[in-house]
Amino acid sequence: MKKVCKNSIIPLLAVIISTHSMGCSKAIPTVASPTDTVINTTPPPQDTTKVKTYLALGDSYTIGQSVDSSQRYPAQTAFWLLQHGITIAPIKYIATTGWTTANLQAAINAESPLGTYDIVSLLIGVNDQYQGYDTGSYVVRFTQLLQRSIQLASNNFKHVFVLSIPDYSVTPFASGSDTAAISAAINNFNAINRRITAEFNCNYIYITDSTRLAANDASLIAYDGLHPSGKEYKVWSNLLGASIKAAF
Repeated sequence: MKKVCKNSIIPLLAVIISTHSMGCSKAIPTVASPTDTVINTTPPPQDTTKVKTYLALGDSYTIGQSVDSSQRYPAQTAFWLLQHGITIAPIKYIATTGWTTANLQAAINAESPLGTYDIVSLLIGVNDQYQGYDTGSYVVRFTQLLQRSIQLASNNFKHVFVLSIPDYSVTPFASGSDTAAISAAINNFNAINRRITAEFNCNYIYITDSTRLAANDASLIAYDGLHPSGKEYKVWSNLLGASIKAAF
């Protein structure tokens, strides 16, 4: 893994849309005697009223830099939800490696997503910290992004899900850097996004401490030595999936 310029952590990736599909099956009814032990083989109930739409906003963590598209946390969340009776349409991503809050704002404005979404997730801020943006500007832009996320979620704040910023200080990429300062800065940025999320009554998914476990578990880091592996993203998807399910 070579270090990169300050304009981005990893070279820019194109925005990709991942597709998930599902099928339905019907259990064959059985007749049991009063003494039989009945094993429920019926698939989890599916929401047949509407397939849920999902907009994932963010940076390299959302687009899944250095992992297969199926291992991204939004993709794994969709799979988790499918297993728990909620079907997700092909996910819409507005996310690219290296994006700051300003980049994400510009991309949303340029793309002008049509319509609204049942679910909107937002994870943004690591590149603001990495590129030396002050926390004051992050407060303004994150607030604006959260407000835009609520609008895109049909003005339903219960259907907006903010994830905290991972701590990359524990990765090989940060070796040789002031890791204590990086971790402290990540804490400061997360304190801001947590507070603003609470002010707007949206859902907050804290995953930062989970990412810190990579300090002693290399399997939680992708091959690039910086980004999370699919194994780590699965942890996030379990937490996010449970939060989404509770909201519906």
